[in-house]
Amino acid sequence: MSQNIEIHPIQAAALRVLMFKPIATFTELNTSKVSTDQFNFHLKQILKQSLVRKNQGKYELTPKGKEFTNRFDTDTKDVKYERQAKIGVLVAAIKKEKGKEYWLLQQRLKQPFYGYFGRITGKIRWGNTAEETALRELKEETGLTAGKVTFKGVEHKMDYDGEGQLLEEKFFFVYIAENLTGTLIGEFEGGKNFWFTREEAKKQNEFSDAPTVNKIIAGKGLSFIEKKYTVTGY
Repeated sequence: MSQNIEIHPIQAAALRVLMFKPIATFTELNTSKVSTDQFNFHLKQILKQSLVRKNQGKYELTPKGKEFTNRFDTDTKDVKYERQAKIGVLVAAIKKEKGKEYWLLQQRLKQPFYGYFGRITGKIRWGNTAEETALRELKEETGLTAGKVTFKGVEHKMDYDGEGQLLEEKFFFVYIAENLTGTLIGEFEGGKNFWFTREEAKKQNEFSDAPTVNKIIAGKGLSFIEKKYTVTGY
């Protein structure tokens, strides 16, 4: 599995010039020294993608181009677009009834990890805070609203296959959701929701990081835990 998003080397080289030079001519961008026709073709591609714009006969990065090139690995001769870790939230929904504590777990019915149980998770969208994301994902995936959410820490999770190849990397902002109201949605696209006692939850076929997440949730202060896992069922 490639760790980089591929962009043509001629286009990447031209974009790299504009990372270190606010505005450049056609000739200055053609560091690959290819023919005019060939370079003109590649320049048109990055213009078409709105990564570059023309300014009084010269070229400069657009705001989109600046964000795009900000992810370049420029330490090597061959410029590559670096793959970024995903950033999301993990919500531990908890309720207490008749002296017992219940955990809300979801059985994942989509790949990867089809069939495994875990907590509510979701990606942090552009412009959203982590807490807003936690409340949104809770509502969308369970139908429940939390009267109280508590930030507990961050988990940095890296999943590797049996041959040591990195499959997925995520940072989760971990929250506890309590004082829940609403009617639980039993099934949603991609999964099912279940309430389990603490003892029952531990018997489920959970993701490999369940002990780490439980440690963060149970901690008295804020926690930051990062760990590498060799996973099956991916």
